[in-house]
Amino acid sequence: MEIFVLDTNIFFNFQPGIGLGQNTSELLEKLVLMIKPLKSNRLASFYMTPKIIDEFLSFFKDKDDQKAKDFLSLTEVESPDLGKMLVNGFVLERIFEEVRQRAYRGLNIAEEEIVAVAKEFQEKKIDNQKDFQIAIGKFIRNFRDRYRKTTRQGFIDSLADFEAVALAKQKEGFLVSTDEGVIKWARIFGVKEMLPSVFSKRLEWLLQSHLGQAGRENQSTFQ
Repeated sequence: MEIFVLDTNIFFNFQPGIGLGQNTSELLEKLVLMIKPLKSNRLASFYMTPKIIDEFLSFFKDKDDQKAKDFLSLTEVESPDLGKMLVNGFVLERIFEEVRQRAYRGLNIAEEEIVAVAKEFQEKKIDNQKDFQIAIGKFIRNFRDRYRKTTRQGFIDSLADFEAVALAKQKEGFLVSTDEGVIKWARIFGVKEMLPSVFSKRLEWLLQSHLGQAGRENQSTFQ
């Protein structure tokens, strides 16, 4: 039996192309059709952590969306047992070094933005609070965007991400994600991965292999 641990982004980020539809609704509908026979024939299991489930549902205006409920009814919801997870020193060293470098780059960005603001306002006098908020707003937005990319992009920046990696490690399953940071750190932790564009092909192959085997067994029965 193959095990897949699913990340939230595969249902909403269609850039890499999962190949199961043009939108979330189509994707869920096709996944349900594929997963049902795979589960009933014990060919595959599909896991999501509670935090990933929460993220998944947060994208739906209607929390009782029927297609979402149909899909979730076929998944196993489980948290990793973090108390039993062993992390070697190499991984810890990578994490500490990554955090140090990102914090340093974040400080540099903050300094650059402060200098930019000082230059902008050194010869200006703004008495109106509204005008000040408008003028300073572009610097705040730019700082937030640069700081977020520097400190979060390419890194595990949430407990949901980490738990998905940890569960895939404990289950010895394939982690299916489009998040660069999740994939990068899954590799560091030694987790098996599967590209979303390959995921659908893998499910199709499992179904076809099962149908082919069932057909051969039926033929041998009547010979």
